[in-house]
Amino acid sequence: MAKNGSVLNTISSLYQSLTKTEKKIADAINRSPDIVMRHSLAELASYLDVGEATFVRFCRTLGFRGFSDFKLEFSIEVAKTQGGKDNGLLDTEVTADDEPVKIARKLQSVINTVMDETIDLLDLNQLELVVRFIRRANRVFIFGVGTSGVTAEDAKNKFMRIGIPVDASGNNHFMYMQAALLQRNDVAIGISHSGYSQETAHALKIAKDNGATTVALTHSMRSPLTEHADFVLVNGNKQGKLQGDSIGTKISQLFVLDLIYALIVQAEQEKATQTKEKTLNVILEQRIKY
Repeated sequence: MAKNGSVLNTISSLYQSLTKTEKKIADAINRSPDIVMRHSLAELASYLDVGEATFVRFCRTLGFRGFSDFKLEFSIEVAKTQGGKDNGLLDTEVTADDEPVKIARKLQSVINTVMDETIDLLDLNQLELVVRFIRRANRVFIFGVGTSGVTAEDAKNKFMRIGIPVDASGNNHFMYMQAALLQRNDVAIGISHSGYSQETAHALKIAKDNGATTVALTHSMRSPLTEHADFVLVNGNKQGKLQGDSIGTKISQLFVLDLIYALIVQAEQEKATQTKEKTLNVILEQRIKY
């Protein structure tokens, strides 16, 4: 059984960490999912020009005991998605003839797809443990660069509103200094969709070396970022080629952080409500009255 999510989603989240030959297998499966159902292990290995042992290792990388388990679960998945055609994703490509309303519907489809994939990939047991550590933390620091840095600032705003002692930074020097000051009972969250942000991975390593509990929010299950994480939260990835990384990546990251926020509020509803009212009131008091 794949450890997290559907087989195709798991392949996507592990893709960057696969070997060249394993990527060749993954690409073939993504292009034509039905080839797994129609061929034996020997036939697939011959068709792809890889060794049978290599294909079995690929199956084990995904969390299966061997080819038979992989083929059974993947065949069920493909059957449920009507032959493996992800029409929702194909329909989200923006064309020159699209009217604004059609583009809007396509973007809505992207959001729905990436949310479903994120729920599919998230390890909810790890998520609950992350919430528990954040609730008990003396301090929480959130690291991210580029668009992930914007996501980190958004999470800082939300968590601060309910009384979590939190800070965020997208500057690598500040990230390193903050990480170096963390201690036991502190939590560091590193955000990088690819998992290959050198600055964020290094900040998380520094935090872990200093005794903090570390969390990686990424689409890559195995990446430099996850090497330094006590907990890994995997977000979805699906998006059209012409849409860039912004909508799919941003929505999936924000969704995971909002879910953490909601679980904290659920666990401490009275305290969270009182604190949010207190922090909101000091802001409202400063607004100009007309």
